[in-house]
Amino acid sequence: MVEVHVVPALTDNYIHIIHDAEHGLTTVVDPGEAAPVRAFLAERGWRLTHILATHHHGDHIGGIPDLRAGSHATLIGPRAEIDRIAEMDAVYGDGDSFALGGQTVHVFDTPGHTRGHCAFYFEQARLLFSGDTLFSLGCGRLFEGTPEQMWDSLGKLRALPGDTRIHCGHEYTAGNVRFALSIDPDNIALKARGEEVAALRARGLPTIPSRLSDELAANPFLRADDPGLAAHFGLSGAPAATVFAAIRTAKDEFRG
Repeated sequence: MVEVHVVPALTDNYIHIIHDAEHGLTTVVDPGEAAPVRAFLAERGWRLTHILATHHHGDHIGGIPDLRAGSHATLIGPRAEIDRIAEMDAVYGDGDSFALGGQTVHVFDTPGHTRGHCAFYFEQARLLFSGDTLFSLGCGRLFEGTPEQMWDSLGKLRALPGDTRIHCGHEYTAGNVRFALSIDPDNIALKARGEEVAALRARGLPTIPSRLSDELAANPFLRADDPGLAAHFGLSGAPAATVFAAIRTAKDEFRG
């Protein structure tokens, strides 16, 4: 099995470090800066072997040049962003998979936040590294894609096993709770998650990973096909992508 460590970086980013002791592999996902990764690895005596990048934004790849200079780690990323992430050693697209130690890693194209965003799913460990596509109780802003694209992208991820642990790119959960409750105030699962999030943040702890089964019950962006949410926006009977667009617009405008 592998172990995963969540390392805070920059203002509210998370870098994920995956260690496979049996195969001697250490992988970092979306290193927005190098220093926290270097410090973490030095403390444990681990050697960086692989870097996974979900998309090209600087707060997810800013640390890659420094990390590669010291380790020559293999850089893996989305084929659709080959022109935006420099010097990738291997690129993959939707439906591809590759072996990483004892894990089969499946790649999903998840456009919406960026046009070439991808997510990585470690099958045996039930781990999803979703970058800025899926957050706990939220999803990424649509900087380069359409609501239809993002709803399709989220559909790929919500079809994964319910016990999948979701490792996302930012600590946004407390704010996402406030928004979700504003449009889905009677959701019992959401209220319970909100209490859990408040307790974790009060102790200075990350709110991730979250479980996909919990997200399916409480995350409004995964529930755009729920009649109750459609009704909230006056969109009963509308396509789920239309409801999703309304939810995303409401979140963009939310100031709670």
